[in-house]
Amino acid sequence: MEWDWAFVIQILPTLIEGAKITILATLLGSIVAAIIGLVIAIVRRSKNRLISMPMGFVAEFIRGTPLLVQLYFIFYVLPDLGITLSPLVAGVIGLGLHYGTYTAEVYRAGIDNVARGQWEASKACNLSARQAWTQIILPQALPPMIPALANYFIAMFKETPLLSAITVLELMNQARSIANYNYRYIEPITLVGAFFLVISLISVFGLRWLERRYGRID
Repeated sequence: MEWDWAFVIQILPTLIEGAKITILATLLGSIVAAIIGLVIAIVRRSKNRLISMPMGFVAEFIRGTPLLVQLYFIFYVLPDLGITLSPLVAGVIGLGLHYGTYTAEVYRAGIDNVARGQWEASKACNLSARQAWTQIILPQALPPMIPALANYFIAMFKETPLLSAITVLELMNQARSIANYNYRYIEPITLVGAFFLVISLISVFGLRWLERRYGRID
């Protein structure tokens, strides 16, 4: 089968719309993951084991099960329990929950690296817990975490094609629909691969810059 540039031009607008959804899902999922990860990390540091242990179990359970299974559960099972979500919302929540459990470990490592004296200084200055976290601990812990967090967000971007399983009209779903309708697969699938490759390379270059600026966390 020969490459058809006329067909490429014809399908490009549809693929661009799918790419917009892919980028949107990644951005929103990243925000959700960043927030959930921080909450998990802080709760797991609690001295109250009735709080920290269940949170640890939930985090390990989510991290230990496939993202695709979680997406199916959120989109197809929750409606049986009276919770119905749109495909995009379900996808964003699924991505955010799944990767939130991974970013939680990054937060944990970063917080643990803050010198113990900083905690003691916060208490000595009579700062509240909220003030200690927002003014002392997190400003020191977050910058070194940025490269590691960026790695997970790149991984999330490359897993967005899984959202097609719950009918999100992202890039891969659009490409598959075009291919099935026209019985031509080489152009749409190649364009999808090229899109992910280009965005991933741009992200990698950005990650390298972050590593040089803030240092690397392994």
